[in-house]
Amino acid sequence: MLNDACDNLDSERIWAMMMKDEKPGGHGERCVAVGAIDMAIRDATAKIANKPLFRLLAERAGREADPKVFVYSAGGYYAQGKVVKELCAEMRCFLDAGYSVVKIKIGNSLEIDKPRIEGVLKELNGKAKLAVDANGKLNLQQALDYAKALQQYPLFWFEEPGDPLDFELQKAVAEGYPGQLATGENLFSHQDARNLLRYGGMRKDRDWLQFDPALAYGLTEYLRTLQVVKDEGWEVSRCIPHGGHQMSLNIAAGLGLGGNEIYPGLFQPFGGYPDSVEVKDSWITMPELPGIGYEGKAALIGMMRQLI
Repeated sequence: MLNDACDNLDSERIWAMMMKDEKPGGHGERCVAVGAIDMAIRDATAKIANKPLFRLLAERAGREADPKVFVYSAGGYYAQGKVVKELCAEMRCFLDAGYSVVKIKIGNSLEIDKPRIEGVLKELNGKAKLAVDANGKLNLQQALDYAKALQQYPLFWFEEPGDPLDFELQKAVAEGYPGQLATGENLFSHQDARNLLRYGGMRKDRDWLQFDPALAYGLTEYLRTLQVVKDEGWEVSRCIPHGGHQMSLNIAAGLGLGGNEIYPGLFQPFGGYPDSVEVKDSWITMPELPGIGYEGKAALIGMMRQLI
């Protein structure tokens, strides 16, 4: 039965087979495994049609494909011995590479993070905006302390202050932080997305949703999540997927999302975009490569072919 569905590239039917007898919700690895297979089917479908995946998605959604996509660079990780000067040099590389929005990690302590934020803002000198990401590590009081302290800085957003399922914490931070918030990368179903929008205090006029299609059961479930976003009165342009990979990049371009995350120089050869792509003021133009476009990334397609 599965072979017949694969031959016909019936993604809905294959997805239903993979999800047979699975209970909804909860943490687990199955969402990533199902998502990888779902996206592989999408890649194959677009290749058979000899179209870039983003154009095929736009066509099926009844909209005009826009090959231009906003991207921001994520990095700024903590590392033993990494001082503010080295962090600033990393951000300078992002700026020189064409990004006008960059992101660093925070959450160890305000004592450590305030000099890092101030140093990077000085290095950027108004030429790029800075986002900060706590990766969900703060408890309620810590998150509120950060929210209060971060108000003095002109940040692009404050990302994932606490546990992704602690909607009460998220709501409390939203009530105490007037700037933009971002979260959602660790919510793997449309039900969790709906609960975030209903109970997490997220504000549709300024905040950002980061659901990751590849981690969250693939595009099939992500489309359901986008429907929830619409049903709750949000624009899909407030969605900027987490992940920094070509799968979400194609989805962002094809479905008119707000952009995509990119990790320059990190998680290679999997992260990023095809080699021919240039970044200008944090915007790229999608190349006309069939499918997801892995063939345009020499190191990645070389590794794939070696494995085969």
